[in-house]
Amino acid sequence: MSPTPAATALDRLVNPAGLPTLGLELPLDNDWGHTRVRADRAAGRPFGVPDLTRHTELARLADTLGFASLWVRDVPLYDPEQFGDAGSVFEAFTHLGHLAAVTERAVLGTGAIVLPLRQPLLVAKAAATVDVLSGGRFVLGLASGDRPVEYPLFGEDFEARGATFRRSVEILRAAWATRPVGQGISLPDIGLGADRKLEVLPKPTGRTIPLAIAGHAQQSAEWISRNADASLNYPRPLGALRLKTREWQQLTAGTPKPYLTPMQLDLTEDPATAATAIRLGLRTGSRALVDHLREMGSLGVSHVSFNLRPGDRPIEEVLRELAETVLPHFPTPDAAVATGADATPGL
Repeated sequence: MSPTPAATALDRLVNPAGLPTLGLELPLDNDWGHTRVRADRAAGRPFGVPDLTRHTELARLADTLGFASLWVRDVPLYDPEQFGDAGSVFEAFTHLGHLAAVTERAVLGTGAIVLPLRQPLLVAKAAATVDVLSGGRFVLGLASGDRPVEYPLFGEDFEARGATFRRSVEILRAAWATRPVGQGISLPDIGLGADRKLEVLPKPTGRTIPLAIAGHAQQSAEWISRNADASLNYPRPLGALRLKTREWQQLTAGTPKPYLTPMQLDLTEDPATAATAIRLGLRTGSRALVDHLREMGSLGVSHVSFNLRPGDRPIEEVLRELAETVLPHFPTPDAAVATGADATPGL
């Protein structure tokens, strides 16, 4: 019998009971909420630039409260005219190194690195560094990018980003691979032969670093199912989500792979508030949120990460309410094993 593969960071995001685990998208701010938008406008502050004064404190709190993951975005250039969103603000890998030092449990992920704008050997080194510093808690989410203005500024062709993305993924896998002593990376297409004995260090904590590909990344669904370890897909109404997860399950039937999705969340103070749709997510009370997440799990969603920016409530208050009223229904695998708790507490 072949040995059982070692657990990866992705495994920590998958509950064997079929319930989604829950994480958070950084920054932890509510700068898209109506009250904050009015205040920022009155003070002359730009839209889409979050308040990061408590970013370390809130990341530690989220980790302590038991959220399964923390995700950062890669927005190379703040574009207030066309997009108006600075994302997580900090450079992604630098930010992840900091998060690796100030958290202990949460999986760290990128949602997602714009791979065609970055030199892939440097991405391989940065990603492996985060993986090692975090003790194997890293998932590398990758995207092809959707902001045409950035590409010429980085010397890349926007129309060719799909081909660039595919080749870069090959380079990442090759850079992380462990080879026999005396052999180096073999990438003839870029003029690198194994005889040069060149390596990218450090090596990942496991065989490789789990890759989650965001959206289509200018690739076919079949290519993604073969080359990704997970799908990181945009939020959809339940009907459309059913079609998307069914397609993913069919494509990965031989080797099941997780389906991950972010979701904007405006959590109301009244737990009985019915769920209503907002852009890319829900405005809801905690009870309806639990029901909605159960439905997502039944459709095959393994992990949901909340973006809390649309809300008006203090972020710490929302984090604590989610931890008290929602997280217990959706334990991470580690929590379930450690406590021996039933997979569906409270029922």
